Amino acid sequence: MAFPEFLKTLDLKDTNFGASTGTEWGTTKNHGEIKSVSPADGKTIASVLHASQGDYDRIAETAAEAFKEWRRAPAPQRGEVVRQIGLKLREYKDPLGRLVSYEMGKSLQEGWGEVQEMIDIADFAVGQSRQLYGFTMHSERPEHRIYDQYHPLGPVGVITAFNFPVAVWSWNALIAAVCGDTVVWKPASKAPLTGVAVQKIVGRVLKDNGLPEGIFNLVIGPGKSIGDMMLNDKRLPLISVTGSTKVGRHAATVVAGRLGKTILELGGNNAIILTESADLKPAAPSIVFGAVGTAGQRCTTTRRLIIHESIFEDVKAALIKAYGGLRIGDPLDESNHVGPLIDTGAVKDFTEALEKIKEQGGEVICGGEVLNGEGYESGCYVTPALAVVENSYPIVQQETFAPILYLIKYSGDVENAIALHNDVPQGLSSAIFTTDLRQSETFLSAWGSDCGLANVNIGTSGAEIGGAFGGEKETGGGRESGSDAWKAYMRRQTNTINYGKALPLAQGIKFEI
Repeated sequence: MAFPEFLKTLDLKDTNFGASTGTEWGTTKNHGEIKSVSPADGKTIASVLHASQGDYDRIAETAAEAFKEWRRAPAPQRGEVVRQIGLKLREYKDPLGRLVSYEMGKSLQEGWGEVQEMIDIADFAVGQSRQLYGFTMHSERPEHRIYDQYHPLGPVGVITAFNFPVAVWSWNALIAAVCGDTVVWKPASKAPLTGVAVQKIVGRVLKDNGLPEGIFNLVIGPGKSIGDMMLNDKRLPLISVTGSTKVGRHAATVVAGRLGKTILELGGNNAIILTESADLKPAAPSIVFGAVGTAGQRCTTTRRLIIHESIFEDVKAALIKAYGGLRIGDPLDESNHVGPLIDTGAVKDFTEALEKIKEQGGEVICGGEVLNGEGYESGCYVTPALAVVENSYPIVQQETFAPILYLIKYSGDVENAIALHNDVPQGLSSAIFTTDLRQSETFLSAWGSDCGLANVNIGTSGAEIGGAFGGEKETGGGRESGSDAWKAYMRRQTNTINYGKALPLAQGIKFEI
């Protein structure tokens, strides 16, 4: 296929540089390159030249210097810049959404939706720029006042994954920006062109406002070089990492070694509980979208369905029918439900997981095929699978980043289902479908779901940006996006003011000289 028009609109070239401090781009050509191959058709879209260590050092230093100026701007002025970024993203929603779909493989509706999420978080961040609140407290000492305030933290490192190649950047970068931080972004090597495109969009806003280089920065290269330099860099007091639990453990260990901070958004093994009172009409589309959206490559993908024995057979039959109607193919074709996996390595993980299900005693009852032939030349297309399993199987206990939905039967009351639900190492997103108030409140109680996200009568996938996003256990424990997640990007300071003439000490201590 010819170079798509939407790539030209985004100012992408056949070969693109992989380092930028805003509007200025690096010129390194001799450190290798990433050829971005579309899983949709197996064709090379374009390439991105790796940044060098020198490029990284220059970017990190520029970000540190820009922070000194950016933190002095009033927060609402920083919010105005983010507002303009949101407006610019609206202009480029269609071509950027198409690039997300073509480079990553998610459906076009999801590609557009991901850019809309960026726009929404920009709007949210603008409002947040006028609400960076502290608290005032009463002092035990007369004529004293105590209050909290939050200050900009510094340059923030953001390392994102391929499955949400632009939205997760916005969750971090736009909130950090209104907090007064600068940002150094390393996008996923499997979707580098989206990073280049976003940097160019943001660069236009920076240029229009006459802002210095270094507020929004991009550096593209291998994780073992660029990524590790970021983790070890004391100039970056906070690193936000989205990726596997293995990647997160490494990041947490390295950053903790220099007493830095991390936000970790790692693996999910998300479940929906269907109780005997569940309304299956809204449950069915929630389950199917949660399980096959983004071809099962969301951290919030529905991976386990815990079904009461009284409705198990009916639910199983309904899902087999629904899966039979899924349209799988070119993600840029709006009529298709499911696009490809990111690459053939992901296909291998998918097929190996299906074999382990059988070896461990489970039954694959639907799907599980690798598609070949016309329209599937990339070798990255599969049919989403359903499998009847036990929650205790080793393969069920781990996260397979692919469209496999495990059907698990439970008996008795809802607390039995919750025990199964919580009996995995991960703790990101969860849901229950029930029309019983007691069951829903039990699920949301302290002895209910142990996940960071717990939903009633909606699925596990598709969290809104207004709530804090993140999980527990092996999911990492960090929070991004809404609510008070902004506090992670700032340093907290407690201030005590004595406006009297005496110096009473706390706890009634007497000290006279």
